[in-house]
Amino acid sequence: MAARLKQLMAAGKVVRLFSIGRVVHPVVIDMFGLAGGYDGFWIDQEHAGLTYEQILLASVCARANDFDCFVRMAPTNYAQVTQNLEAGAGGVLAAQVQSAEHAEQFVRWAKFAPRGQRGINTSGFDAHYTHKSQQQFAEDANREHLVGVQIETRGALEEVDAIAAIDGIDLLFVGPSDLSQSLGHLGELEHDSVWQGMLQVAKACQQHGKFWGTVPASPDHARRCIEHGCQMLILGSDVVCLRRGIEAVQTTYGELFS
Repeated sequence: MAARLKQLMAAGKVVRLFSIGRVVHPVVIDMFGLAGGYDGFWIDQEHAGLTYEQILLASVCARANDFDCFVRMAPTNYAQVTQNLEAGAGGVLAAQVQSAEHAEQFVRWAKFAPRGQRGINTSGFDAHYTHKSQQQFAEDANREHLVGVQIETRGALEEVDAIAAIDGIDLLFVGPSDLSQSLGHLGELEHDSVWQGMLQVAKACQQHGKFWGTVPASPDHARRCIEHGCQMLILGSDVVCLRRGIEAVQTTYGELFS
């Protein structure tokens, strides 16, 4: 059984993840698994509009490779939150959160009573396809699933302390590309304003006992983030790795492509 990302971070580990969205296929996940060094991945439903079947497939492949995984999604659809969890993903991450109120709504969608209002249905993977009782299912899901929100809008950054204080949120994830856009420095991922925003997130997480993560802009940027308590790094994606592989082949056979 794959070690859950929450457990690894609670033990002090910096978890290294990749992301998939455009090329959701068992071979891609197997190749990352065979490469070694990764603890899991996120499934990008926000940008790729993935189906239930694709989430289910990726989740099965995660378990086959001893990975944990979660779904990055738009926080706009209650039913989609529970569908992603029932498909077997280990958690959900809300993109484009605008405020603490917005984050609180997402948590209620992801949690069963008494914390939230998620609908009970034991026919999905997270209830082991009816093998768990409703009570056991609810208790296990509330305890085990990773629930995160992205800090990438000005509104979320302004309310980051209140967001970090919300019961049921495990992770604040800085989206540096959108945060740079929100702060008026589009594409300048290591701009001082963006870095100061990340430090705000780090401080809020430290104060409220939450994890934080990001997509580092460079190895040096990753090291700086770790120095300030970052425990989740996204290091590569399906498309980036495919593009760099193509570039490496063209470089190797350079004169044959001229």
